Amino acid sequence: MSNSSTLTIQKISRCFGGLVAVNGVSFEVQEHEIFGVIGPNGAGKTTLFNTITGLVAPTSGKVFFEGKEITNRRPHQIAKFGIARTFQNIRLFGELSALENVAIARHLCTKSGLWDGILGLPLTVKEETQTHDRAWELLDLVGLSDRAEVKAKNFSYGDQRRLEIARALALQPKLLLLDEPAAGMNPSEKGQLSDFICGLRARFDLTILLIEHHVPLVMGLCDRIAVLDFGRLIAIGQPETVRSDRAVIEAYLGDEG
Repeated sequence: MSNSSTLTIQKISRCFGGLVAVNGVSFEVQEHEIFGVIGPNGAGKTTLFNTITGLVAPTSGKVFFEGKEITNRRPHQIAKFGIARTFQNIRLFGELSALENVAIARHLCTKSGLWDGILGLPLTVKEETQTHDRAWELLDLVGLSDRAEVKAKNFSYGDQRRLEIARALALQPKLLLLDEPAAGMNPSEKGQLSDFICGLRARFDLTILLIEHHVPLVMGLCDRIAVLDFGRLIAIGQPETVRSDRAVIEAYLGDEG
């Protein structure tokens, strides 16, 4: 395991009955890296994300974050370690405002408890103010502060994606996992997204791991890329190396490709 490794995946497998969704996948994500995971539909990408973030227990293998094993930890425990994520299928609180969606995530980082809140102790008042201010800052960062009081269900698909990123950032992560962040975006929005993700890494000193179907975006954005096919890791390396890999070309285009 490298000393500069933020995330280490060791021989992770996940089976659902007779279906092997992820099959012995291993790789490391280095500190401050933007690392992409690509592959055809059904390659096991989201299942791999789910094993990292505790939504699904791996059948075998281990996950390490900053050298500490986090395999089989519960999602809220993993979030407290400094890992946040977005989802392929957006998971916002539709009836709550944009501001409330972000503030809820921020509460995981506060120290005051239930009784502090009931008694209105100074720590609670201070943290609530900080939470509110931070939520506004993050909404402004993703361009949604002018609609902070609008219910999440009333946002467009692309705006819901941005809101979900703001909510993930409210957890103050060291590692940010983005599951298909460009889904539903037009070509112009995808170009802006690439610049936005690079800006997030610099501004928040983040390591970023992302799944994305839009291969040109990944090739232009990521420092390194891993390619999955039928649950197996078939290639890993810098974009120019992965782009010309024979196994990758066959996975996307078939043998004739």
